[in-house]
Amino acid sequence: MAERVWLTGRTFFRHYADKHEVLFAGSGELQDLFVRAVAEGLESAAPIDALAVGLDALSELFADRREFARKRQAVILANRELRERELIKLASLSAALADTLGRHGIAEPAASLTAEVGIAAFRVGFERWIAAEEDRGMAELMRESLDGLKAVTSGRCG
Repeated sequence: MAERVWLTGRTFFRHYADKHEVLFAGSGELQDLFVRAVAEGLESAAPIDALAVGLDALSELFADRREFARKRQAVILANRELRERELIKLASLSAALADTLGRHGIAEPAASLTAEVGIAAFRVGFERWIAAEEDRGMAELMRESLDGLKAVTSGRCG
């Protein structure tokens, strides 16, 4: 495979731990962006609203990548090992968010719960965004997911 793009196997594996890791190459950038945006949001907003700031930042990262994201997700969903790796990456992202929330004065278990809420809103919004029939923007879908959770927790769902 690497030879088809004029790379040696050695060059490829210098950049990726294994052939599957290429699907997760941007996860570090995604984590840094989300955590940084949430931290900035915490300076002037409640933690749940800071998550929305982070989700908006992620939406910008994905703005022109919907078709790629659909194909990537199809490959991941078709492979148990890749699904597990995706869950590990999301758990790492949640831990980083919880750490950031903790450094901004959010005590446990609230920091971990808030981080998991952010990951849940991301996953639900992302899955809706890549659906074949969906044409709305990722930011709108992520905000809608978070707003739905806010409604449930405030007793305003119906």
